[in-house]
Amino acid sequence: MWLVVGLGNPGSEYAHTRHNAGFLLVEELARELRVQLKTRAFHSRLVEARLGRSQVVLALPQTYMNLSGLAVKELLSGYRLKPENLVVVYDDLDLNLGQIRVRARGSAGNHKGLKSIIQEIGTPEFPRVRIGIGPKPEGLEAADYVLSPFTPEELEPLGQGLNQAREAIRLIISGQLPQAMNLFNRKKKSLSQI
Repeated sequence: MWLVVGLGNPGSEYAHTRHNAGFLLVEELARELRVQLKTRAFHSRLVEARLGRSQVVLALPQTYMNLSGLAVKELLSGYRLKPENLVVVYDDLDLNLGQIRVRARGSAGNHKGLKSIIQEIGTPEFPRVRIGIGPKPEGLEAADYVLSPFTPEELEPLGQGLNQAREAIRLIISGQLPQAMNLFNRKKKSLSQI
């Protein structure tokens, strides 16, 4: 079994903001699988489903971004899963809008949601998918930018990134993490040559 956690903030005022890219991805995955994130447990909205040959739990922490680790720790414990069976999906200011990156492990960088998860579960050893929401316009504070909504012009590149992120998750949970990293961590120039 796998746990796929999208990071974001609960509440309608945050629903379409950049910081909720992880939520958007998990919600799209749930729609694609024709399931609804209705169950409330472990400080999350969640649903169990099948993705390919794997059983997955799709989860949206309801703790707000900076305390995401509390929910993730409870989810892992409640489902008796190890961190290597966790995939975290979150927004990244350092990637251009619609770009994604797949990592097997690593530091949190400046992302407070990821920092909370690493602190609570005691390890950075879990796969993650970063969805680009940048670059941040000059003169705008990072906090203001990540909490702003996507513009209509940004929806197409965002959608392309979310589609790639869904494919990356499929590869990861089917045991193909290195292939996912090889495919999605290439520069744009390389992607056009595929």
